[in-house]
Amino acid sequence: MPAPREDLEKVCGEAKNVKLENDLGRDPIRKLVLNIAIPSMLAQFVSVLYSIVDRIYIGNIPEIGNLALAGAGVCGPVVTMIGSVAFLVGVGGSPLMSIRMGEGNLAQARKILANCFLLLNVLAVLLMAGALLTRRPLLLLFGASETTLPYALDYYTYYLFGTVFALLANGMNQFVICQGFAKKGMQSVMLGAVLNIALDPVFIFWLNMGVRGAAIATVISQLGSCLFVLHFLFGPVPQVRITFGGYSRKIISRVLLTGLAPFLIIALDNVMIIALNAVLQNYGGPEQGDMLVAAATIAQSFMLIITMPMAGITGSTGSILGYNFGAGRPDRILEAQKYILALCLAFTTVLFLVGQFLCAPFTHIFTPDLQVSALAVQAIKICTIGLIPLAFQYTLIDGFTGMGMMQWSLPLSLLRKGVYFTALFLLPAVFGATAAFFAETVSDLFPPLVTMVVYWKRRNWIIQEAASHRRLESDAQTAVQQPAALGQAQAI
Repeated sequence: MPAPREDLEKVCGEAKNVKLENDLGRDPIRKLVLNIAIPSMLAQFVSVLYSIVDRIYIGNIPEIGNLALAGAGVCGPVVTMIGSVAFLVGVGGSPLMSIRMGEGNLAQARKILANCFLLLNVLAVLLMAGALLTRRPLLLLFGASETTLPYALDYYTYYLFGTVFALLANGMNQFVICQGFAKKGMQSVMLGAVLNIALDPVFIFWLNMGVRGAAIATVISQLGSCLFVLHFLFGPVPQVRITFGGYSRKIISRVLLTGLAPFLIIALDNVMIIALNAVLQNYGGPEQGDMLVAAATIAQSFMLIITMPMAGITGSTGSILGYNFGAGRPDRILEAQKYILALCLAFTTVLFLVGQFLCAPFTHIFTPDLQVSALAVQAIKICTIGLIPLAFQYTLIDGFTGMGMMQWSLPLSLLRKGVYFTALFLLPAVFGATAAFFAETVSDLFPPLVTMVVYWKRRNWIIQEAASHRRLESDAQTAVQQPAALGQAQAI
């Protein structure tokens, strides 16, 4: 339904007064994809970097480095799973907001943002309380041994007190990027990274706080990013700013449904890591269990350098797809997907070569232990065998999500996880503990083929659905022009 004439005139006036970094509906597609994808990719890379720096510092703590690294490695997927709630709301709400902006309906876009802001705050408090109450049994279940549990508890407990900051920083940043402010989104992440890298040695070594110091440094850095994002979204620059009111169960339900696919991708990615740690402890036994988990932690750090920046590319450019879907421009959608895929393929090809031939120096910065380092090199080489096809999986599934098509993105995401878990529990039982790493290879090779087939069969339907949308801006112009034309006719 078209908005009232006065509201539409206000929308058009606001659009003219706001200077955008990127015009999602008019800028050339190649330039637009690069302008949004590159800052988002770099932001995610820097985000991963400060997570890795944490692990490097922890792994080099005198005398306890390997045990502390294994303990932090157990916490890593649990912490990221908590953070995935930010993507449930952020990636769930931002495509919907992009579509409404593409239609010219800024009033509804503001309501979506207001509901997402409320939802993130509520979920953060509930998560923090629940995680604190269950932390000991949870960490034991997820692969901590009695030896590494004290270090895992230290890191996890202190980290949880920053849950609100983490969720708001990551979740609300999606609403900065989806309005075309990719550089602002990058700056918020880089601020947190710089703070964390600077504070880690202070708290870990100078204040002699060890693993607890790493967690405290992370919380402070997340607070910095959170304040940066909120200052921007409450400020005068973006078209859609945080407001209060207009809360709706229908909007919240739609946000949660849209965000379910990316949430499950991230959450299940971390369940995969948790399951891997548990399998390695089980089949490695008392002699090799902790060593294998430490090696897996290093390999996971390398894989994060690949998957998080690639998710930055495909997730952020979803705003281009969503906006042009709402604007009824299938030509721009198809062109954007072509450039997004090309960028992801180039990225995965380079990292595949690094993983196969140049990963040894990467492992040495985590630990002086040559045995752990050798196991980590072996794990990285196995995990990167199927890396290049993963570009198709990320591009197409995040493309479906960006256009609000959860009916395709969710099942295809779950398929890959199902393949991984099947391989994870079967392979070590037959071939031994290190065969668990091949579960990543199997899940990276076969599910992308299914995703490509599904996308190709649904491609024409996507084009038709996009073409069926009409911008409300056109209705606004008609609503404004018709009375004027009528007045002129009456005067004549």
